[in-house]
Amino acid sequence: MPDVSVIIPTYNRLWSLPEAVESCRHDACNVEIIVVDDGSTDGTGEWLQSQKDVVAIRSSNWGKDWAVNSGVQLARGQYIRFLDSDDWLIAGANDAQVETAREYAADVIAAGHFTQDDRVGKKREHPWVHCDDFIAQQLGECDSSHYSAYLFRKEFVRGIPHRQEFGAYDDRMYVIEVALQKPRVAIHPRPTFVHRHHAQERLQFRPGTRGIATNLSQLEIYKKALAILEQRGELTLRRKRAAIRVLWPLAHSIARTHLDEACKVVEWIGALDPEFVPPNDGILGKCYQSLGFVGTEKLLGARRSLIRLIFG
Repeated sequence: MPDVSVIIPTYNRLWSLPEAVESCRHDACNVEIIVVDDGSTDGTGEWLQSQKDVVAIRSSNWGKDWAVNSGVQLARGQYIRFLDSDDWLIAGANDAQVETAREYAADVIAAGHFTQDDRVGKKREHPWVHCDDFIAQQLGECDSSHYSAYLFRKEFVRGIPHRQEFGAYDDRMYVIEVALQKPRVAIHPRPTFVHRHHAQERLQFRPGTRGIATNLSQLEIYKKALAILEQRGELTLRRKRAAIRVLWPLAHSIARTHLDEACKVVEWIGALDPEFVPPNDGILGKCYQSLGFVGTEKLLGARRSLIRLIFG
């Protein structure tokens, strides 16, 4: 039986998939590599047929969540990891995290990660930030790394799917759901994978209506998570303020297209923490204090319109 199952969903990324797959082969422990090809048309299917150590699944472009959930159903490893097909693992990461998992009987083994920006040729390390409230950390109190840096005990997360309704933030909802189950968490001190930034299209950064849907999906995550915590009597002020660190900039983003919805978010923030003060410095902060949220967002909207008029 494999120690780790690495699940890689992919769609038309033959330019990066081989590197992602190869990075899973540099561990002493038994690693099962599962690639779910979500209807690629760039030769991915043919390439996968030549990879004898890869469990390959093909679907008809149903989306990332369907792909990942299909991979989980086939996974035989004691632990599972999710890896995007344009990222890659650090050699020995699975070995180190499995060792940590077994030493501490952990359900989740967290770690830091690297980001690499191919556009400017820079690589940056993001160490794990220690926090004594895993739920507050996932809600936004401090950096929570990337979910591909985590190893999950398969039996612990068996009932937690990737949910299509949260769109590009499905991975964020996944880790929050895991946190709400109160896992035993262990920390591996070293980065375990590299998250690549590139000029190719990424779902979470697409403009237009999909960007609007992404904002609303993120909002729904927080509505769901905070409602669960409130029902349990576990929505502490600390966790409310952690969520507000995300909700305030989210309200500002939503206001660009849906000011009424953004105002509802701001009202919710005020209900969560009556002492909340907009964290913006300088002129923008003074505008929020003097003009209020609506007045400031209308002013910013007028400024954006003027810039578009001048520069086309």
